[in-house]
Amino acid sequence: MPENPVLIIGGGPAGLEAARGVADLGYPVTLVEKEDRLGGTPILCDYAALTPNMVNAEEAMGEMVQKIEGDPLIEIKTSTEVTAASGSAPALNVTLAGSKGEEQMEAGSVIVATGFKHFDPGKETQMYGYYEFDDVITLVDTERMLKAGKVVRPSNGEAPKQVCFIQCVGSRDRQIGNQWCSKVCCGIACKEAIEIRKLVPECRVFVFYIDMRMYGFWEDEIYWKAQEQYKVNFIRGIVTEITKRGDQVVVKGEDTTMGRPLEAPMDLVILSVGMEPSEGTKQMSKLLQLPLESHGYIESIGGALNTVVTSVPGIFVAGAASGPADLEDSVSMGGAAAMKAAAYLRKASLKAA
Repeated sequence: MPENPVLIIGGGPAGLEAARGVADLGYPVTLVEKEDRLGGTPILCDYAALTPNMVNAEEAMGEMVQKIEGDPLIEIKTSTEVTAASGSAPALNVTLAGSKGEEQMEAGSVIVATGFKHFDPGKETQMYGYYEFDDVITLVDTERMLKAGKVVRPSNGEAPKQVCFIQCVGSRDRQIGNQWCSKVCCGIACKEAIEIRKLVPECRVFVFYIDMRMYGFWEDEIYWKAQEQYKVNFIRGIVTEITKRGDQVVVKGEDTTMGRPLEAPMDLVILSVGMEPSEGTKQMSKLLQLPLESHGYIESIGGALNTVVTSVPGIFVAGAASGPADLEDSVSMGGAAAMKAAAYLRKASLKAA
């Protein structure tokens, strides 16, 4: 009797790696992506280069997509969402809604890889003026500029002479309920700072930070490189307000190292926005009856030694659907979830024999 396919929800880095892994183990896959193309956030948000090795994002994700597109065991459904589910694995009844209407399928196992959403800096932290000042932008906005090969002030189209990054926007903030570090923002800021200095060598770049959290080799590969080779200025401080003065935006706060007030006019302010649970993650939690942990991400029950197992048998989670994750984490979790899903199907098959 043929195996029911592994349903993978989400076509970003974790979902792509999970699909490849399951198929490599000889099991069929149905990969569902709500957008009209695969690649997840790096593609949908027009990332220029990936952190930390600065490889072209479109090329890197394109390679991942190519590895699964021609695989006969993998069925890809873009512009498609999971809208209902009943029963349980290894015969979970699932309703898919796509451009051609609804269809039913039975899933032998499920991997939820619904990624994250970027924090909206205008929603809660109006002191940063994201919706008020043209020259206050986010890491995501900057990626689009970098991909186009030109960094300019949105207000006048001119190259900036002074740029600053403000770290931990929407992360490590108890006042708005986001009591977590998003893991990637410090590294991405360093990467973008290097790229800005390459494109606009005469531009001075500053990073205002609480703590620079550089995991693993990122410390050596991008932090020290930004500081020593590209002369990026790192200032420990707390930014409390952004105002307008003439044609510049003014960053106000406290230099906590020197213990004195901080006021710095800037041509461009870049907010290092963090991660939040995606709407897809919340929806799949409800449809598949997956508990959320205290921060709103899908809860894994295996702790640090088993990060992809959920409380529902046959359903696994990968990537930023379970919490803040960098690209390496997401791909690794996708591979781990593939192994768990394949093992689950094999055990179910042996039990039924």
